Amino acid sequence: MIETAFLGLCACCFMCLYRIGRGPNAPDRTVAIDILGVILVCFCGLLGLQTGKDFYMNIALAWALLSFIGTLALAKFLEGRGFDE
Repeated sequence: MIETAFLGLCACCFMCLYRIGRGPNAPDRTVAIDILGVILVCFCGLLGLQTGKDFYMNIALAWALLSFIGTLALAKFLEGRGFDE
């Protein structure tokens, strides 16, 4: 069951990498990078379930927070606004 989920996430990962490489504009690439971060969090969650180790969940939580902050920063940059606005 978990192996099937890993294969599905790998397929999603390759589709996101394709969108990052061939995206028509910067916002599409930004969304693909954000989705790739969510996929990596799912990978960490599945690894945590499969191995029973809890540090994968810590990595997933940290990755999710950094991905969210990075997406906000990139969106502000693409809008041309500063971080204090």
